[in-house]
Amino acid sequence: MNRAFFHRSSTVALLAAALASAWLLAACRPAETLNLNQPDVWPHGAMVSAANPLAVAAGIEMLEQGGNAIDAAIATHLVLGLVEPQSSGLGGGGFLLHYDRSTQATLFLDGRETAPAGATVDMFMTDKGAMGYIEAWVSGKAVGTPGMVALYHQAHQQAGRLPWSTLFEPALALARDGFVVSPRLAGYLPMMAQRSRLAKNEGSQDYFYPDGKPLVSGELLKNPEYAETLNAIATLGPSAFYTGEIAEAIVQAAARPPHPGTLTLSDLADYQVKSRPVICGPFRTYRICTTSPPSSGAAQIMIPNLYDQLAPNSVQPFDHIIRFVDAQRLAYADRDHFFGDPDEISIPLDILLSPEYLQVRAKDRFAPDEPVSHGDVWQFKGASAETPRWAPDTTDEMAGTTHLSIIDFDGNAVALTATVEGPFGSQRWAKGFVLNNEMTDFAKTVPEDGSAVANAVAPNRRPRSSMSPTLVFDETDALVLVTGSPGGNSIPAYVAKNIIAVLDWGLTPQMAVDHPNIIARGDTIRVEIGRGEGQAIAEALEAYGYSVRRREGENSGLHSIQVTPTGLQGAADPRREGVVQHLTNPSH
Repeated sequence: MNRAFFHRSSTVALLAAALASAWLLAACRPAETLNLNQPDVWPHGAMVSAANPLAVAAGIEMLEQGGNAIDAAIATHLVLGLVEPQSSGLGGGGFLLHYDRSTQATLFLDGRETAPAGATVDMFMTDKGAMGYIEAWVSGKAVGTPGMVALYHQAHQQAGRLPWSTLFEPALALARDGFVVSPRLAGYLPMMAQRSRLAKNEGSQDYFYPDGKPLVSGELLKNPEYAETLNAIATLGPSAFYTGEIAEAIVQAAARPPHPGTLTLSDLADYQVKSRPVICGPFRTYRICTTSPPSSGAAQIMIPNLYDQLAPNSVQPFDHIIRFVDAQRLAYADRDHFFGDPDEISIPLDILLSPEYLQVRAKDRFAPDEPVSHGDVWQFKGASAETPRWAPDTTDEMAGTTHLSIIDFDGNAVALTATVEGPFGSQRWAKGFVLNNEMTDFAKTVPEDGSAVANAVAPNRRPRSSMSPTLVFDETDALVLVTGSPGGNSIPAYVAKNIIAVLDWGLTPQMAVDHPNIIARGDTIRVEIGRGEGQAIAEALEAYGYSVRRREGENSGLHSIQVTPTGLQGAADPRREGVVQHLTNPSH
């Protein structure tokens, strides 16, 4: 990868306005190179948006005690891991994007799970071919090395303000004293008893199905094991998680049948968070900054730019939706073909995000009934024989993820997307939490012709992720939007909808979140008809020739904050249980 793509000075940005290619390079410089000349006093207060009221309350508590966005994010997610275990937790991983207003630095920490050292490219293959998704999902082979605790610690070391142990107090109290089971958590359990091993596995069986019956909404639930785990990490740091009794319990759970995994104590002890480049690109007068591979954040740059490049068509009144659909189709085809672990494969990211490529790519506007293929990056300067032509992608990805957005009293921001992959991860229980099934985020099928896919399983490799926490800045380089979503493979579509709806369609953050979700990955366009204009959009797309799959609801969990001249406007996705809370004055 051409690292120069990520580093350009503000001087270059001013000189490059007339040159499209140089303009993109300047727009993609990290925030630490900028001199924003912003006022020292942040006038807008603080805000937390996350997927559960108890988690939001924990973040608010940290801010009220004088903590910053990093402190609030860690405390918020520690509670989410307790009250929303179907989505994320200590047994999973995440991507954290942090903006420090005082230094103008934007930081991306990659806490993605890693494949065990014993993983093999054919680990999900059987005599009858690739395992079915459910068989792989609940297997020990699906468990990767968790990264979340290490991510907390590195973020806190680099930018936290409150004492480490303080961040654990809200979650510890809830785990010890009990919390009220939410409708969403309770609603999953009857289905999981039928489709997965949650009601059968050691630990999860007793916790989620006491006396053989699923938990019900409204009852008080305590998790003393989680409290013990949190207390150990709060006291001893991440070593309490990656070595000793907790690590041994994780390895034992992964080694149980069916299909035992290869996770070892060495895999846990060797885990490291990666600090990776923040990638940025222009959209109109804005600058979209997001997470680089193995994240799919680049799609949040590609989709809005392709949306602008595509000429209006004859369908009325949904021209903007048609362009949004076609932009997604093109970006997804590129994401699926080229993206994987950047430490393991060559990704032509500088070409994919360049204005020249996006202009040419927009001319590939495939007919609605025509399969979309990836773009021809090899015709552009910078491509080489090292840029591989991969076999078709076969990755499945489920929607067991969460997202939170935070701005603190100093104008610092965090966008954090975290996951255990499928609902309740692998359903394997260790010391009060479920383990991820993140290895199913790799392509399970090994091509019969011996060709390789970009997202193939390999020892210590990080699987490609759709998670893409994103920040947007305006023409003065002031923060405008903090956003992200869960949703598996649909995340790029959900987040891109939110960005375009706010910046182009003129919607408020909550209106943008509420807008019907439209997912255009592959040959069929999914349209959420249970909201707003969803049914009319589906009909318009069908009239234009698209194959449309109607869905009453979608599994997004968008949580966003917009900075406006008059203050902060937040949004929480009504499809989940999230809330937004705004603090106008610090109490510390």
